[in-house]
Amino acid sequence: MSQNSPKNVAVIGAGPAGLVAARELQREGHIVVVFERENQLGGTWIYTPQTDSDPIGVDPNRRIVHSSLYSSLRVNLPREVMGFRDYPFVATKKPNRDPRRYPGHREVLDYLNDFASDFGLIELVRFGTEVGYVGLLENGKWKVSSRKSENDDHVVFVNEEYDAVAICNGRFTEPQIADIPGIEVWPGKQIHSHNYRVPEPFRDQVIVVIGGATSASDISREIAEVAKEVHISSRSALSGTPKKVHGYENLWLHSMIEAVGIDGGVNFHDGSNVYADIIIHCTGYKYHFPFLETNGIVTVDDNRVGPLYKHIFPPAFAPSLSFVGMPWKLIPFPRCELQSKWIAGVLSGRISLLSKEDMIADIDAFYSSLDTSCIPKRYTHNMDFQLDYEDWLAAECGSPPPEKWRKEMFFIAREKIKTQTEIYRDQWDDDDLIIQAHQDFVQFIPELPQVQKLST
Repeated sequence: MSQNSPKNVAVIGAGPAGLVAARELQREGHIVVVFERENQLGGTWIYTPQTDSDPIGVDPNRRIVHSSLYSSLRVNLPREVMGFRDYPFVATKKPNRDPRRYPGHREVLDYLNDFASDFGLIELVRFGTEVGYVGLLENGKWKVSSRKSENDDHVVFVNEEYDAVAICNGRFTEPQIADIPGIEVWPGKQIHSHNYRVPEPFRDQVIVVIGGATSASDISREIAEVAKEVHISSRSALSGTPKKVHGYENLWLHSMIEAVGIDGGVNFHDGSNVYADIIIHCTGYKYHFPFLETNGIVTVDDNRVGPLYKHIFPPAFAPSLSFVGMPWKLIPFPRCELQSKWIAGVLSGRISLLSKEDMIADIDAFYSSLDTSCIPKRYTHNMDFQLDYEDWLAAECGSPPPEKWRKEMFFIAREKIKTQTEIYRDQWDDDDLIIQAHQDFVQFIPELPQVQKLST
């Protein structure tokens, strides 16, 4: 396929997805502007003690805080796995850095700042600039309307045209709330994990935590240090619940909530009942693109964003509209990197894309396979069901497939989260894979053998 002229591309969001998209687009020769509503890069990796004005996150007029980090958060994957393919996430000798293999959130933000600085991405970002509208014009270009507050009294509105738009605004801002029968009369408080920061406000309270993922596990255990009781309600709870969580005197695991009552009671499907003060929803997030106008062509239906070819291109607008970072349950940074390489190559004409009709047929076949496997629509972007996705992307881009050690390390780490919840971040037995990783990293960091040891 012949090379096209460079495209003017608007990238929405300067988190991990937006930064790597900007890098790959620029590397392909495109002209890039990154829109970031915050005053610094990093997306959800920017920690702030501030929270939404509505703790449960359902008020559409609430003051929204982008970050979902809690103060104590440490990553749940080893750092060797997490980094971009040619920019390894290794411990550095820089001051005030976190050398642990499973570092805290600040180390990830520092890594992203290093990445942006080393590849000249910071000058591409318009900080403090919020995108309010993205829509297709009759000339085939995209109108992007944004606003920037110069000060309290002066807001600058800008309308521009771009050849293409890459949407990289993350998926950790719009809370998904559990549907609980009776909640309208239940007298207790509710909060979504998006607005959890520290355990102290939960001291001496009886707490119900809904969710079975890492955030529910971390938060429930942290709160148990100060709360009177903590009860975890999870779809993954085994038969025979409720049961006390090993190592805790005040932490129990239950099945899903059946209903709550006006007396403060919380009834579980396992037949148990507690009287709780607070319910914490660790129940995930909704995909949310309030600025995007496609006349109903691209929709969010039960958390399925579609139709999207390979979770990236809407056929009606391909390749000028793309989404980076939609899939979950795989390794986020390298996945976004491969998606961005593909987008950049397609926009330049170096990589061919299927026809609109063939993309639609592929999407239809994919949706049909999910239906046949009885996989709910809300799990469309769950990569547990598409283990060859990154291999496919790499092949399309002409890149090497993800490293064998990275895949092995990921699956080992994910299993340890389930089986060694209390210790997996500080104890491991895959040093052989760490050695393989560092052997690969030397091509990008020649001094690595001298500065890097197996960190704990």
